[in-house]
Amino acid sequence: MFDMLVRLYDLPDVSSSINELKGQGILIRRPGAYERHIVTDWVGRTFSPKWVSETKVAFGRQPVSCFIATCDSRIVGFACYDVTARGFLGPMGTDPSVRRSGLGKALLVTALGALRDMGFAYAFIGGVGPAEFYAKTVGAVPVEGSTPGIYVDILPDPEL
Repeated sequence: MFDMLVRLYDLPDVSSSINELKGQGILIRRPGAYERHIVTDWVGRTFSPKWVSETKVAFGRQPVSCFIATCDSRIVGFACYDVTARGFLGPMGTDPSVRRSGLGKALLVTALGALRDMGFAYAFIGGVGPAEFYAKTVGAVPVEGSTPGIYVDILPDPEL
């Protein structure tokens, strides 16, 4: 897994996608601090315990450095930024039921736009999974020599 670099001054416009998602009942918003336990529980059940740790950091920021997507008062996606390291995107993910709907792109660009609004010109996506998605969606390029990057000597999750 390698890191990717994104030019934040060249992000695509996703406003029409966000409006289209709204028409389908999917809203993208920042969660409130009072929703931390709900969001982190969903992240843990849907993705990874390590992502729970990173998502909790997002709730320690003001404003919260995370966006969620909801449909019928149910979380269907999330994107955190500036949690693992400054200027980094992630973790982020969408529920399998809404994949290929444009939600991933909308969450990605919304979170990257928040980094741009903080004054960053570039952002890193750390330890990427879907590299092709990031390259196609926001022109992300691999950072040579970035394996394992900042993810060195990660403690294993204890066996339950």
